[in-house]
Amino acid sequence: MSELAARRNANGENRLPPATAVVVAGLTYALLPATLLFMPRFVIPAVEIVLLVALIATNPRRMTRETRWSRIVSVALASVVIVTNMAALGMLVVALTRPSTPGGPLLVAAMQVWLTNVIGFGLLYWELDRGGPVARRTIRRDNIQPADWRFSHDENKDTVAEVAVTASEQSGWIPTFVDYLYLSLTNSSAFSPTDTMPLSTRAKILMGVEATAALLTSLLVIARAVGSIGG
Repeated sequence: MSELAARRNANGENRLPPATAVVVAGLTYALLPATLLFMPRFVIPAVEIVLLVALIATNPRRMTRETRWSRIVSVALASVVIVTNMAALGMLVVALTRPSTPGGPLLVAAMQVWLTNVIGFGLLYWELDRGGPVARRTIRRDNIQPADWRFSHDENKDTVAEVAVTASEQSGWIPTFVDYLYLSLTNSSAFSPTDTMPLSTRAKILMGVEATAALLTSLLVIARAVGSIGG
């Protein structure tokens, strides 16, 4: 089996994982306290669902086709999740710095913001790296866009046999949405790269923004929790 054939054997990446992530992000946003919403509660989730439906219409089950417009919609969807969540984070910062604000609901909201942060950046990483999910499976490696991230699979060909068998060069392995979601999760937890390294300037900027947002959320939660104990 050729390298390109090995990458195509799944007939396109499954639509379900990223679609489920978008639905979770929309529901999480809809459940935020009213004080963290800058417009009617269901407007942003409705926009996200409309964009998702448009993408599902293009590739209902597996992502095998891509147009210029579907690419724009895909990036726009991830951007909407991130930008609206950043707005909620800003409002959360203001709310948590007010001593008179009830802490319990806002601490829960902080976890909701953190979760949406992970999903939003995971979606954007997945859409940007190497031209996106369709390009990663259909374009030869020597013609594909430069990688934004280097995964461990991309460099383990010289390890022991049972590890090297999954190397990108030997098996045709390519990252899927779950890999980018894991990248986003570890970046939001460790506030720095772990086993996947950013290569491009935009990847470094995005990971820096995500880690800063996650760190700010965590520090606010800790500070409010300590303040509650002290009170």
